[in-house]
Amino acid sequence: MTPEPSEPSADAPSHAIETVFRIESPRIIAGVARIVRDVGIAEELAQDALVAALEQWPREGVPGNPGAWLMATAKHRAIDLVRRRERYARKLVEMGRDLEASAPHGHVDEPADPDDIDDDLLRLVFTACHPVLSAEARIALTLRLLGGLTTVEIARAYLVPEATVAQRIVRAKRTLAAKAVAFEVPYGPEREARLGSVLEVIYLIFNEGYAATAGDDLLRPALCEDALRLARVLAELMPKEPEVHGLAALLEIQASRSVARTGPSGEPVLLKDQQRSRWNRLLIRRGFAALARAEAVSTGGGPGPYVLQAAIAACHAHAYTYEETDWARIATLYGLLAARTPSPVVELNRAVAVSMAEGPEAGLAIVDALVGEPALRGYYLLPSVRGDLLVRLGRVEEARGEFERAASLTRNERERGLLLGRAEECG
Repeated sequence: MTPEPSEPSADAPSHAIETVFRIESPRIIAGVARIVRDVGIAEELAQDALVAALEQWPREGVPGNPGAWLMATAKHRAIDLVRRRERYARKLVEMGRDLEASAPHGHVDEPADPDDIDDDLLRLVFTACHPVLSAEARIALTLRLLGGLTTVEIARAYLVPEATVAQRIVRAKRTLAAKAVAFEVPYGPEREARLGSVLEVIYLIFNEGYAATAGDDLLRPALCEDALRLARVLAELMPKEPEVHGLAALLEIQASRSVARTGPSGEPVLLKDQQRSRWNRLLIRRGFAALARAEAVSTGGGPGPYVLQAAIAACHAHAYTYEETDWARIATLYGLLAARTPSPVVELNRAVAVSMAEGPEAGLAIVDALVGEPALRGYYLLPSVRGDLLVRLGRVEEARGEFERAASLTRNERERGLLLGRAEECG
């Protein structure tokens, strides 16, 4: 008797829809926020669109452009909400025909102009970075809305408890609504005051895409692309700001290595083992050009943290082999960065550079001084770096324990596999 074909998993369509939504949610929230002028309500309407997709797509099939479907559905609901509630009547009048044209009823259209989406994303970043919010709240809210990250991922990326992040996001939304913060890109002195937080947010979004804190993949390219696009937009918007160009340079050069950072099966490839011929030379040239612009518009006072990090990345990009890397210069740059923005993470990176320039003993001394740092208690790279230095010193048994501890701390499956492999090599 021929067996009946197995039924597809009931969870498979839902998982696919949620994956699409996670990719598209920042653009949807940004587009809807332009209509309702409230990021909290915009996120709720985006979730409503997800629910509609979960109900309709398994029954009617996935549309040709899932992102456009979700965007249009959320915008339709936003328009209905604006019309229903009297408190939004004034905003509806202000938007007028532009609002109707952006999301017509009766059919689902793709967004007419990708630049409109980019502008909305930029407005969303500046809104989430409004000075009425604390610095921590600005970062958490923008990572949640723009980066589409969960509170767990934000907490691990920023080394704070998950509950703290969740509270910051909820309070931030309430504050923005209560203060009636305008959904716009600010100008003049206000924009200057908010720039530092915006740069930090974009930097963290890129980092989450470049080295995902959780999940099965090391890279999340969409986040890197969003961060790169925003950095480039900012560089055009603020051409006389060296730190804006510094951030753009840093992200361009870092992104140039993305393809070489994983092997055929998605496994991580360490910097020293990467095929540098696979590095994207176009992105490297863009990074060098952005760094040159940063230096050209610098007005004194020494380079800022993003310019310094870009200079460090440029040292790696200039070296055609790992052995040719100018580690002495990198260690010096990390020393300047540590003096400019003291941080245990910066100090850990400095330890790696010092170990390459002066020997593993010098690097281990710096790392051992960081072992008691509360901020690094759950940071997997601390035992990972220490394990690497111990291997270079021939203390392989100690190194094995450090790699095993690092593997237990990371939530990324690819990183865990790499670290367990290194522990096994020590055995």
